[in-house]
Amino acid sequence: MKILKKILKIFLCIVIILVLGFIGLILYAIVSDYKPDEKELLSRPDNPSVLKDSSVYSLLTWNIGYAGLDKEMDFFKDGGTKVITPEESFQENNSAIADFLMKNNKVDFILIQEIDRKSKRSYHTDQYQELSEKLSDHVPFFAKNYDVFFVPVPPSDPMGKVESGIATYSKYAPVSSARYSLPGDFGFPTQLFYLDRCFMVNRYTIENGKELVLINTHNEAFDEGGNIREAQMESLKKFVLNEYTSGNYVIVGGDWNQYPPDFKPDFSANKVFTGKFGNFNLTGIESDYMPGAWKWVYDRTAPTVRTLTAAYDPASTPTSVCDIFLISPNLVSVSVKCHHLGFANSDHNPVIIQVMLE
Repeated sequence: MKILKKILKIFLCIVIILVLGFIGLILYAIVSDYKPDEKELLSRPDNPSVLKDSSVYSLLTWNIGYAGLDKEMDFFKDGGTKVITPEESFQENNSAIADFLMKNNKVDFILIQEIDRKSKRSYHTDQYQELSEKLSDHVPFFAKNYDVFFVPVPPSDPMGKVESGIATYSKYAPVSSARYSLPGDFGFPTQLFYLDRCFMVNRYTIENGKELVLINTHNEAFDEGGNIREAQMESLKKFVLNEYTSGNYVIVGGDWNQYPPDFKPDFSANKVFTGKFGNFNLTGIESDYMPGAWKWVYDRTAPTVRTLTAAYDPASTPTSVCDIFLISPNLVSVSVKCHHLGFANSDHNPVIIQVMLE
C-alpha cells in the first residue's frame, strides 16, 4: 500500500510539473509574442537610384526553404515525419543555394522567402547576413514573418526557436522599403507559435516621374477553411490596384502557395497536384482575381514546388507551380524560366523573369 501511494505521489508530481511547464510556456509565449504593426518602415536609403524607363529588368524569386527541405527530406506539417535535416545536409544545401544565387548575381532584383536568422532548424545560421555579404552588388532588405522563442511541435522533437522572413536583394537603392502585415490569425494558442505573414514593398523612382513598386510576398499555406487566404489575397489586390491607379508600375513576386489562374502545365501532367495533398492544400487563384490586362508570369514547362510527404522521387513525387509573378498592364513580360534544380536543396525551384517598362 505504501509503495502504491509513493508511486501515485510521484505520478502526481510529474503531472503537476508538466502542467506548470505548459502554463509557463504559454505565459512566456504571450509575453514574448511578436506583434508587428500593420506597416513598418524597414529602410529609407540616403541616395535612391533612378531607374530608366523603357528598359528591361530581371527578377528572381525563390523559396529556399531555409536550406532545410532538400530532396531527402519530408516534413511533418505536410504529412511527412521528419522535422530538421541533418547539419551536414543543411550546410551542403546552404552552400548550393548561395552558389546558384551568386552565379545569377546579374539579376536586378532577387526575392527570397523562408530565409532564416538564428533558428534551430537552420543551426542558428544567419542566412540573410551570409547572402548579403555574398551578393555584395545588391542592397539587402529583410522583413520578419516568423519570430517564436520555442515552437513546441512536434512534441517528440520540437522545432524550437525560429526567426525567419523574406528578403529582397536589389541592384538599385529604393526610395523606401516597408513591411506590410497580411491578415491571418489561427486563434489561441496556435497563433502564438505560428507565422505572422507579410509582404515587403520596395519603391523605386523612375526617370519618367513614376515609381516601380516591387512586392515580395509569401502567402498562407495551411488555411483549411480558406478564409485567411481569401483575406490575404484581397489585401494584396487592394494594395496593387491602388498603386497602379496612381500611375505606378507594379510587380508582385514570391511564393503565393496557390497555383496561377487557368493553370495548364506542360510538364508530367500525371504528377501535377492541385488541391489537397497530405496536409498541404494548394488552391488556385481565381481567373477573375485581377482585371484582364494584368498578367501572370510563370513557366508552364517546369514545376516550382514539390510535395513533402516523402523524399523527392522524380518518377513519382507530385509537383506543381506556386512561385509566380503578377505584373501590371504597363509592364511587358519579356521572358520567364524556371530553373529545375531537381529540388536538391529546397522544396522549391527558382524562377527568373525579364520585364520591360512601357
